[in-house]
Amino acid sequence: MKTDTTRTPDHAQVIALPPLIYAAFVLLAVGLQWLYPLSMGSRSTWQWTIGAILLTAGALLALWGKLTLDRAKTCVHPGGSTRTIVTTGPYRLSRNPLYLALTLIYLGVTALLNTAWPLILSPLLLWLMHAGVVRREERYLERKFGEEYRRYLRQVRRYL
Repeated sequence: MKTDTTRTPDHAQVIALPPLIYAAFVLLAVGLQWLYPLSMGSRSTWQWTIGAILLTAGALLALWGKLTLDRAKTCVHPGGSTRTIVTTGPYRLSRNPLYLALTLIYLGVTALLNTAWPLILSPLLLWLMHAGVVRREERYLERKFGEEYRRYLRQVRRYL
């Protein structure tokens, strides 16, 4: 029996799960710090405070985004099939609040680790997320939802 290999899968075909991408960059930064220490100065209360604020803000934004997707009964996993365009909750302000949340968490971890490596690596991380995840998701959603998604693109910014 021959299968149809020309059919496009009903998911975004991202390069990897976004939390794993962020975790890989944190681990890379820790490894680089071990090989070549590059601290952001002596550890201070402001680093802990800023780190805690960023981690908390990121976690709350991620929770809000996930609950909003759950209420809409659509898939949060980028490898899953999207059932609808969600335009409520944080998705009325940003098309990618979950990735903003991961970035806030990444910056919070950076402050807590007291190493400049995550900041040095951040342009590569953000480019990889944009090209390997966000743009692929956008193409998938436009293919799947057409004009409904194009209307959403015109109404809501990609990030902030």
